[in-house]
Amino acid sequence: MADEAKAKGNAAFSSGDFNTAVKHFTEAINLSPTNHVLYSNRSAAYASLHQYDAALSDAKKTVDLKPDWSKGYSRLGAAHLGLHQYEDAVSAYKKGIEIDPNNEALKSGLADAQSAATASASRARAAPPPNLFGDAFQGPEMWAKLTADPTTRVFLQQPDFVKAMQEIQRNPSKLNEHLQDQRVMQALGVLLNVKFKAGGGDDMEVPEADSPPAPSQPAKQESKKPDPVPEPEPEPMEITEEKEKKEKKEKALKEKETGNAAYKKKDFETAIQHYTKAMEIDDEDISYITNRAAVYLEMGRYEDCIKDCEKAVERGRELRADYKMIAKALTRKGTALVKMAKCSKDYEPAIETFQKALTEHRNPDTLKKLNDAEKAKKELEQQEYFDPKIADEEREKGNESFKQQKYPEAVKHYTESLRRNPKDPKAYSNRAACYTKLGALPEGLKDAEKCIELDPTFSKGYTRKGAVQFFMKEYDKALETYQEGLKHDPNNQELLDGVRRCVEQINRASRGDFSPEELKERQAKAMQDPEIQNILSDPVMRQVLVDFQENPKAAQEHTKNPMVMNKIQKLVTAGIVQLR
Repeated sequence: MADEAKAKGNAAFSSGDFNTAVKHFTEAINLSPTNHVLYSNRSAAYASLHQYDAALSDAKKTVDLKPDWSKGYSRLGAAHLGLHQYEDAVSAYKKGIEIDPNNEALKSGLADAQSAATASASRARAAPPPNLFGDAFQGPEMWAKLTADPTTRVFLQQPDFVKAMQEIQRNPSKLNEHLQDQRVMQALGVLLNVKFKAGGGDDMEVPEADSPPAPSQPAKQESKKPDPVPEPEPEPMEITEEKEKKEKKEKALKEKETGNAAYKKKDFETAIQHYTKAMEIDDEDISYITNRAAVYLEMGRYEDCIKDCEKAVERGRELRADYKMIAKALTRKGTALVKMAKCSKDYEPAIETFQKALTEHRNPDTLKKLNDAEKAKKELEQQEYFDPKIADEEREKGNESFKQQKYPEAVKHYTESLRRNPKDPKAYSNRAACYTKLGALPEGLKDAEKCIELDPTFSKGYTRKGAVQFFMKEYDKALETYQEGLKHDPNNQELLDGVRRCVEQINRASRGDFSPEELKERQAKAMQDPEIQNILSDPVMRQVLVDFQENPKAAQEHTKNPMVMNKIQKLVTAGIVQLR
């Protein structure tokens, strides 16, 4: 958007519509307030409108934003010159020449400023001789008129014509030296608002600059008229600015490509040199900074990598760079912080940085890095907190609370014990018992299963799990759990008692020995069991159930199939089917 407004401003300036140019440059500045070129262009437009105070303000802003840009001092000198601040103008032009010694515009401006300063000093002593055409060539109006007229606009692209007009502007007496140049005559006609014949200078007489005034003009008035001081020349919005910018970008990209090639060859020092050169040439592309950060990351220079990433983010926000580039810089910074992490707290800034990157752009790679960092932090926290001795002490405190039937307090101690030693199956078994007492059956089941996972030979894990399943009235599952425990400890009385209780409940279900309320409750609970739902939705089992009701011969055959009978038994235990 800013580039579009800038282009409109340049077009308006070229056509001599300076007010419109100011309007478009102002719009562009509002969109890109740190672009020094926009202030420079608006300064030139203000100068063309003789609004030198505004031109000076924009010129100063240009120099503040880009102190090493010679054109900013050219604008500054022109504004000072328009305000008749000749010494300041000379100083500004000289500073610009220090930066760019071969800049012709600065040299010409310096000559104008020095000439104006000399003329200003001499006016106090004597009035200079009048000049018939002096006014026509003075000030920015000359260039504005030549730019606005289609017949002379093309001449401004010709260096010899521009040089000739600059000489005449500085010294109107030089006009006679260029009378044979049809372009100069055409320009003179435009400036005086008269038309000359195309044949040459024979049809009109142009008096020399130092000739006396015409008799019809009062000498008294002419004697009072001081020799006009050269005013600043409004530099047109040159295409060279865009050209220079393009050339710089191309040069910077070549340096970047060379750096990329060196990076692939693991020649990191060379890569850094080329990325640094690219950054110096073009400071409006943060990819050069992020690439150098990547090299530092590979070299293990993590602090340098972080500094470059922070610089890329800051500069990227100034330039309103693509949010993906900002996210890339933040992700790279987070990676460097992870590499430097030595304890769990060191992961906190890395996690925060990855989260910021995801707010800029949700990239799968960044998300994975965030998850990995959070996982690593958690593991380190566990390692840092790990203390088997304290874990045993907490478990014993939990046992004391359990004996006193202080189950919530016991859960608290068992939980702390597990934080100190997450691999202790006894703590899981004991906490499962507490959860069972508190009626938190799903939590108890989860702890019992974790206990068995940590130590499959620990019989307490099976008794805890079986007890939870029994209380959940999942008798067939509880029976399987007790039987699995007996494989590891065949003589365990708790497991044997659990088997007996489960068999009793299953036989009771087979006999239909339930009250209507119990049966209704069991059926409702069973219908929520995914395994029961799968059995009832199986077309084969549905046919089996029909055969049991209507076809005794077929039912007799089904009883010979162990898989079918196992499913039938599950339905009977759940109260869905009753056998009579």
